[in-house]
Amino acid sequence: MASSAFPPLAELLAAAHVVSLPLTTRFRRIDTREAVVFRGPEGSTEFSPFVEYGDDEAATWLAAAIDFGWRAQPSPLRDRVRVNATVPAVDASRVPEVLGMYDGCRTAKVKVAEAGQVLADDVARVRAVRKELGAEGRIRVDANGSWNVDEAEHAIHSLAEFDLEYVEQPCASIAELAELRERLHDWDIPIAADESVRRASDPLEVARAGAADLLVIKAQPLGGVHSALDIVREAGLPVVVSSALDTSVGLSMGAWLAASIPALDFDCGLGTASLLAADVTARPVRANGGFIEVERVELDEALLTQHAASAERDAWWRARLARCYEVLTSQA
Repeated sequence: MASSAFPPLAELLAAAHVVSLPLTTRFRRIDTREAVVFRGPEGSTEFSPFVEYGDDEAATWLAAAIDFGWRAQPSPLRDRVRVNATVPAVDASRVPEVLGMYDGCRTAKVKVAEAGQVLADDVARVRAVRKELGAEGRIRVDANGSWNVDEAEHAIHSLAEFDLEYVEQPCASIAELAELRERLHDWDIPIAADESVRRASDPLEVARAGAADLLVIKAQPLGGVHSALDIVREAGLPVVVSSALDTSVGLSMGAWLAASIPALDFDCGLGTASLLAADVTARPVRANGGFIEVERVELDEALLTQHAASAERDAWWRARLARCYEVLTSQA
């Protein structure tokens, strides 16, 4: 995106609302989700890179916010998309409660390899999900790159009895994914790449290396809908469109991306508003009969005020936004 396509920094800062939203359960080792939401000329948009990310990586998320709020989007090919439930690394006894938050979802993504837990915890959690979904349900597991190759092979064999749809980012590096994929060749368990796409300097490297069967695509980390669509076209692999624990605004960006992809064979990871105990809109983007609608989200002034971040956190995010804007304009 050329620098001339960026709105002035002052315009971004004037439109920005920094919010802190509580979660229904601990996820990614956090209990609250901070985000910046804006009203742009094209509609509401979001900037919410995780706090530990550096400015160079976070700047791509700002590019996505500008793309969705200040640039016309592609015409969607569908008006709703099917989504999966997301099960955090909770005790198996809580699985029915978690799945109950996702209306009509036939697919569940289950977090595994959580720090402080053991494989037996993962097996129990996935077993509980299979019991709730029944034989027709679809189960995918996500290790967030926490296993080495031997650990991944052992864990996947232990979980294979639950008929896994795929395993998401079992190992951190592309070389490890390629080796694991070769080891699992006869098991017919696909490998999906997430961090190897959204956190890579070259998001297409994992596809070129033959290290994954499908890619997890997220709008914000990939620079927005237009940029993500370019990656999908170039990769030539099946994709799953997912989110990064966004507010409903970010989820609407993901839904727009999903609705613009011609072949959408996998349920999308865009139902995560159910993990938020609060949101920025009176009509959160939540699963209804297993689907979410593809539409713009209207920000709610009362909710923005109620969940406004502290003055200290507001200042932190605005300073971060300004630094990321400088990264973007210098690159352009």
